Amino acid sequence: MTELYIGLMSGTSIDGIDAGLVDFSSGHPEFIAFEYHPFPDRIRSELTEITSSDHPVPLKNIGKLDTQLGSLFAQSAQSLIAKAGFSASDITAIGSHGHTLFHAPELPTPFCLQIGDPNIIAQLTGITTVADFRRRDIAAGGQGAPLVPAFHQALFGCPSENRVIANIGGIANITILPKDSSKPVLGFDTGPGNTLMDTWIKKHRGSHFDHNGDWARTGQANKHLLSILKADSYFKSTAPKSTGKEYFSLGWLTKHLHELSEQKPEDVQACLCLLTAETICDAIRDYAPSTDKVLVCGGGARNSYLLEKLQGALNCPILSTEDHHLHPDHVEAIAFAWLARQTMNSLPGNLMSVTGAKQPVILGGIYPGQAALSGKR
Repeated sequence: MTELYIGLMSGTSIDGIDAGLVDFSSGHPEFIAFEYHPFPDRIRSELTEITSSDHPVPLKNIGKLDTQLGSLFAQSAQSLIAKAGFSASDITAIGSHGHTLFHAPELPTPFCLQIGDPNIIAQLTGITTVADFRRRDIAAGGQGAPLVPAFHQALFGCPSENRVIANIGGIANITILPKDSSKPVLGFDTGPGNTLMDTWIKKHRGSHFDHNGDWARTGQANKHLLSILKADSYFKSTAPKSTGKEYFSLGWLTKHLHELSEQKPEDVQACLCLLTAETICDAIRDYAPSTDKVLVCGGGARNSYLLEKLQGALNCPILSTEDHHLHPDHVEAIAFAWLARQTMNSLPGNLMSVTGAKQPVILGGIYPGQAALSGKR
């Protein structure tokens, strides 16, 4: 009997929706199909404005986007099911990450606000949907992020190698997988991944991202600017920790640029690429000095200049997760399919050693589909 789950992911890069279909019938995730659906320009612009706004945002704007994203997530799931040749009744559940508007685990009243209404996903697809994964971990005293290390452990853990998974999306995070199973898995956000590079190239060249790091490669990183950026207290704080683009924003960068004379835009881009690479490598050296191999996933895996900087700073192989049979663009969507399966089986999805939660908890809320209501699930 097949056990099919769909994972839906929209990350801090605000580019679109990743949808992955996975079969867990054997107990181990078997990748079936994947689709990427770019956001319509209007949705992308509205999300960018809301998530980078430093002024009040009308609640109706947030509510409208919540509904619209719910519909887009549902359409992505339906398209994936049709592409793979299945029907809605074949799918056990959908795991939807949602889209994070604001992540603030360090406030006196910590919270994480995500949109993409799961009620709409369940209603339009007829499939039971699991969503809102982060807030239960926060309620248990954790950061609510990163949540993918538990999946990384299940998929990439190896008894003969100390591995680090570097997930470079808008924000970069690492998962430390010791070969000694008696040692805890660690993981945390290292700081900016692509978000500052994407924001900077959008401002100066109108592009959504720096293809292969080609623009950064034309610049010369200012080492003084790099030292100013790396002096931020986040990089010195200890794990568990997590962050978001509401912190590492254009405003954050502009504030530091004001401390220097005017910089060439391409030189700033080169510096931002080096900032991402060095803060990832610093974290690996500090927390996992015996690393045998680093596996890279996320959009940053397509930035060849960034990968060169990572390889130049570490004395171990830097490989794509594709070398271990999972495309770097597919990892997070499949991770949320795995997290949905954990929830549906009443199993915890967080790791206390990663998020700092006081206990393992079952993550997310379950929104039954029509099949579930009719007794077919």
